[in-house]
Amino acid sequence: MEQPDQLRELFRMQKALNERIGVKTDGMNEEEKTKWLLNYCRAMTQEMAELTDSVPWKWWAKYQKFDEQNARVEVVDLFHFLISAAQVLGMSADDVFNAYMKKNEVNFKRQESGYTAKDQSDSKHI
Repeated sequence: MEQPDQLRELFRMQKALNERIGVKTDGMNEEEKTKWLLNYCRAMTQEMAELTDSVPWKWWAKYQKFDEQNARVEVVDLFHFLISAAQVLGMSADDVFNAYMKKNEVNFKRQESGYTAKDQSDSKHI
């Protein structure tokens, strides 16, 4: 049996979960997109805080331990909200993959050139 495309499958699953929750990303107007992008950004901010709390970041506290299992869960939670945000913007798994490839190329070029100045025009084609 052939394995499904993993990124496309994540997008399919997230769309199904969002629709189960009552969020239909297809055909959103600008106001709805704004609302849901902000919701997902806030959720990702919280998940980042929870990921941060999985590592002993308090240099003054000796009781903390690295919780790798929880860190993995928080990374997955971030994917849920990041995929949802992409879907609000009308992006498919293919769109994200193609944009990632282009942006990765930009990032490598920036490193090769020393990235001494910010040039936002180098990402306009993405």
